[in-house]
Amino acid sequence: MRLYYRNQLNAVGQKLRNAGILSEVILWNELKKDKLGHRFLRQRPSGNYIVDFYCHSLSLAVEIDGAASHDNKIEKDKRRQKILEAMGIKVIRFNDKDVRYNLGSVVEAIKLEILRRVNSPPPLQKEE
Repeated sequence: MRLYYRNQLNAVGQKLRNAGILSEVILWNELKKDKLGHRFLRQRPSGNYIVDFYCHSLSLAVEIDGAASHDNKIEKDKRRQKILEAMGIKVIRFNDKDVRYNLGSVVEAIKLEILRRVNSPPPLQKEE
């Protein structure tokens, strides 16, 4: 599946990568260089959005929900996730604190989702 996005988001993604939010940097160290057997990209444009981490081969997005500043974004994130999932992207979310203080469990959950994605049959295509 080809992923389309607005070209203007490339610059935004670059700024976010350079910002280096601690929980994202911590998780990135576990995902980069194909450590889990699949290539993940950081701050990847997807449609009209930028996801924290994205694996193209699995159509899998990993999002980290921030601490206090995230409380007022819950409904917005739900709408955003529905749109991404309508594009065929599976979104899994983790809390900022879990990434910082329970990284092993977060990585294990991502590994389980990777196994589910690898072992599940492709979606049925409609006949035209």
